[in-house]
Amino acid sequence: MASFVDNTDIRSAADIIPYYEELLKRPINDLEGLKRWFRHRDELEAQIAESLGWTYIRYTCNTADPEAKRAFEHFVEEIQPVSLRYTQKLNRKAFDSPFVNLLAQEPGYHIYLKRLRKQIDLFQEKNIPLITRVQVLQQEYSKIAGAMTVSIDGKELTLQQAQDLLFDPNRNKREEAYVKIAERRLKDCKELNELLDELIALRHQIATQAGYANYRDYIWDELCRFDYTPSDCLQMHRAVAQHAVPLLDDLANERQRQMGVRTLKPWDWKTDPLGRPPLYPFSDEKDLIEKTKVCLEQIHPFFAECLNRLHEAGRLDLSSRKNKAPGGYNYPLPVSNLPFIFMNASGSLRDVTTLLHEMGHAVHSILMADLPLAAFKEVPSEVAELASMSMELITMPAWEAYLPQQEELQRAYAFQKQEIIETLPWVACIDAFQHWLYTNPKHNHEQRRKAWHDIYSRFHDKLTDWHDLEEYHDYLWQKQLHIYEVPFYYIEYGIAQLGALALWQNYRKAPATTLQSYLDALKIGYTHSIPDIYATAGIRFDFSEAYIQKTLQAVEEI
Repeated sequence: MASFVDNTDIRSAADIIPYYEELLKRPINDLEGLKRWFRHRDELEAQIAESLGWTYIRYTCNTADPEAKRAFEHFVEEIQPVSLRYTQKLNRKAFDSPFVNLLAQEPGYHIYLKRLRKQIDLFQEKNIPLITRVQVLQQEYSKIAGAMTVSIDGKELTLQQAQDLLFDPNRNKREEAYVKIAERRLKDCKELNELLDELIALRHQIATQAGYANYRDYIWDELCRFDYTPSDCLQMHRAVAQHAVPLLDDLANERQRQMGVRTLKPWDWKTDPLGRPPLYPFSDEKDLIEKTKVCLEQIHPFFAECLNRLHEAGRLDLSSRKNKAPGGYNYPLPVSNLPFIFMNASGSLRDVTTLLHEMGHAVHSILMADLPLAAFKEVPSEVAELASMSMELITMPAWEAYLPQQEELQRAYAFQKQEIIETLPWVACIDAFQHWLYTNPKHNHEQRRKAWHDIYSRFHDKLTDWHDLEEYHDYLWQKQLHIYEVPFYYIEYGIAQLGALALWQNYRKAPATTLQSYLDALKIGYTHSIPDIYATAGIRFDFSEAYIQKTLQAVEEI
């Protein structure tokens, strides 16, 4: 089949306008003509997405590179606005076609067309410069955070590297590392507060200009959250506070007892409670990759094959370094159908689970390669995070690849159990904070500080002593990049964690059947509803109080 778009890197709006114009002017005379039109449109949009993806990847790999920054900003400021305007015109052309209702009956198209209809409803020409400004401004967070380092024992460390010292058995060392990290973050506290001020103001203006009362309600529709509401999330917050936070309290009490300390401090949570030395599951990036291949091979050869393909294609940047953006991601690249994994490994067990998490995303991307449209591969985060969080759990039987000693393996399982128990309250906390931020857009910094203080207290354990550390406590939210870069993309981790626990329970009883269900669900892409995709995986899309209470029982079995 002949290609509609030349396979070339997009550098300017002039590279895409002729294709858009051809699509706008092309007559559509029958259903097959409409399907062909959509295929060609999809090919163009995939090429734009891949070109934008590479500018983002290069910039986050080195936020101090002025050329990478210019390239990313040029794409966002000069190319994307053109694309947004033409996308609206194409959407209207599609829905003006007398054949669109017939197309909606074709496999996969119903949800895709529903998403396009939502784009039409949201579009406002006057919002384009605001959206552009937001996209550029969001990346300031990565630049600020990526430049943060601390000096410990005469060594300059990124914050990710310094956080590994929180595993040290020496309590004084842990306190020194924690305080230096927190103090370094506080140096940019004012700048980060003001950055969020500007983002909130712009986002609120975008929402009101589109006819919404607030940005929370606007982003709900932009994210096409068809299967649940903001009220459902508020209900989930209450259920987490009632059923997950007590587990966190139990962890805190047991940790304090095992450590034999009078008070539990925030730097006491990552270290081994019995004073054993930190786990070192790998020595460097090469070792991490090789051991992960062994781990994945034991679970399913296809998983290891995916990692091999990424490694051989140069699609891995795993080690932490100065001026690298914080966090980790798997970036889908729809033309090459081979994603890019970015993370900040520094030698800890958390790096292992992070890579396995991102490999869940990568396997998902590769499994969707044969779907007829790249648009069908744009899965909602509730499904994407199910793929990644399930991968963390189903690979646990093969963690001997990293830790061959049984005692170390049991410690790794205990750490994973603690991470899961901590995840749900933290997710609910960040999500509740964002609900507050955007339904109270005119707040000042002191009101923001107090709101965070109250929300965090609701979702944290009751034992950790924050005396004389209140300022650190009140700005913990600034370490969460999602608040700046992808607002409201966070509750999905909680929803998917529940799904992953349910899938893991199935896996323990019937590994082969569960793996096949998992693979079948990931192959679907976004051609079915979220509940249907979860059902294909053999689990329920449910985050009611009763389901949360039941599913949390699985944590005790880790």
